[in-house]
Amino acid sequence: MPQRRTTLRDRRVLIVEDEALLTMLLEDGLSEAGAEVVGSAGTVFEALQIIERVAQDGGLDAAVLDINLAGESVTPVANQLAALGVPFLFATGYGTDCDMGAHAAAPVLHKPFATERLVAVLEAIVSFTPDGAGAFWRD
Repeated sequence: MPQRRTTLRDRRVLIVEDEALLTMLLEDGLSEAGAEVVGSAGTVFEALQIIERVAQDGGLDAAVLDINLAGESVTPVANQLAALGVPFLFATGYGTDCDMGAHAAAPVLHKPFATERLVAVLEAIVSFTPDGAGAFWRD
């Protein structure tokens, strides 16, 4: 039996992704790494609701954000997370010139990516606290 990874033990993570299959894969991979997935959202509205709920119930340690949610920009979610001091990464199918708005320093993973890469980036951003969090990582 393979040993369960626990590198993100007790870290609370939000997934904002509009593709259900990818959401399930992300949830499984993060759970295997020991993270607690506090919710998943396929729209900006759902994500903002989850953030508000979770902020009152233990908060968030990190989030994984798809840049484009069925044609809707994830920017309002990124703005809210930044205002709360919650680190996040972008997961996107767009090329290297994708528009991240005011969050150009955020880490970016380009789809498809291995779960191990996702876990490594999340580990880095939840443990990295100086100014410019995430500016060190590019996929």
